[in-house]
Amino acid sequence: MIEQISSTQLDSFNNLILIDIRDEISFSYGSIPGAVNIPVEKLKQNYSKLPKDKQILLCCKSGIVSNPLAEELRNLGLNCANLSDGYYGWLKNHIEEQNSDAKVIEHSIHKKFSKSLLSKFITAINKYDLIQPNDKIAVCISGGKDSMLMAKLFQELKRHNKFPFELVFLVMDPGYNPQNRKIIEGNAKRLQIPITVFESDIFNTVYNVDKSPCYLCARMRRGNLYSKAKELGYNKIALGHHYDDVIETIVMGMLYGGQIQTMMPKLHSTNFEGMELIRPMYLIEEKDIKHWRDYNDLHFIQCACRFTDDCNSCNPNGEAKSKRQEIKMLLQQLSENNPQIRQNIFKSVENVNLNTIIGYKHKDIKHNFLDEY
Repeated sequence: MIEQISSTQLDSFNNLILIDIRDEISFSYGSIPGAVNIPVEKLKQNYSKLPKDKQILLCCKSGIVSNPLAEELRNLGLNCANLSDGYYGWLKNHIEEQNSDAKVIEHSIHKKFSKSLLSKFITAINKYDLIQPNDKIAVCISGGKDSMLMAKLFQELKRHNKFPFELVFLVMDPGYNPQNRKIIEGNAKRLQIPITVFESDIFNTVYNVDKSPCYLCARMRRGNLYSKAKELGYNKIALGHHYDDVIETIVMGMLYGGQIQTMMPKLHSTNFEGMELIRPMYLIEEKDIKHWRDYNDLHFIQCACRFTDDCNSCNPNGEAKSKRQEIKMLLQQLSENNPQIRQNIFKSVENVNLNTIIGYKHKDIKHNFLDEY
């Protein structure tokens, strides 16, 4: 009975039942073609339904969580092996095998995805006045689908824009493991994005922080991006937050922060004088980003953070990993009954009626409806 199979051996096996045990959100970011998503807890509840006459292969992010689970199934008499290097191992090999087809991908942006991606990208830039002549913009790439698409959209804008501006495609390595960095570099090469990589030790700094390490890491990463961009002579950084990120932030602020706020399309930096942050993906929906990714057979990392290197993104306890994921799942449920939910939430922060607000803050000064009652 086979116990371990590596991603490079997959093609030599026929009629495998490939089960990806990561949580649904992680699976939605990318998966091996043909894989069936059965999260850990759901799989444990349905052991009896698994076929005993088929070769089963379990897959998680890095092969760590799936390994003991595969052993447990073998002890129950099932022919079950573990994908030893996990989804990320397959992803690394898949990217290395791909030829550069950037022209085909660029063509899809102009044709098939012109309305859902390129048009909304340009609309956001014009609506929120994100780019001015002679701007020098550092396009910040994390390695995920959003920032990689943003880079391609900026390249298209640069080719056809009516006024001059400069771009640098900036990748910060805060302490990635070699495999994750190779995946990022491999995707950039395939998409013909000329990335500039610089290193920091942020992961080492926050790794042993118990309270809100992700928040601290995000703040430090942004500060490092500002600093590097300014060092290179650039006046703006561009981040790949999209329409759904904005909506989730609004709901999170209400339910967990007790406040009404949103993710702004552009901001002045408070710590780096003369620098701005812009979000040109502001009007692009995540479902359309995923459609572009899948249409072009692209595969990106979900998170290259050291906190997930031990495969905890497989979510073995069956719980939401973060408040943002909880909100994402809540919005999915609400949208099943009312498809306008997301659009209405987005519009709500554009249509604030101060006559019906009990209190609000402006430039750090609190105001109350009783002030003018």
